[in-house]
Amino acid sequence: MQDLLTVLNTLRRPQILIRAARIGAAEYRREAHLRRYLGYGALPRSASALRRLVDMEATLEELRRDKATGYSATRHVEILIAMMGEARILRTAHVA
Repeated sequence: MQDLLTVLNTLRRPQILIRAARIGAAEYRREAHLRRYLGYGALPRSASALRRLVDMEATLEELRRDKATGYSATRHVEILIAMMGEARILRTAHVA
């Protein structure tokens, strides 16, 4: 888990994406939001969900850098919000 959080701390993304995600992270609700990105059914544990979200975000970042027509800034921010929310849950569980 610690390695995953370290990966998140080293991500470098445009400030506007990070700012938007931080604003949205305050309203992150795991049950409602995570299902939209990972599908319905039983939700995975936070570490597993975060790994999947990191992979999804990496794909979006590649599309952004390539200026691909399929890139969605909205989707990118949504995934960053979910990543921040899951990281917060992991950090809280680690401290407790």
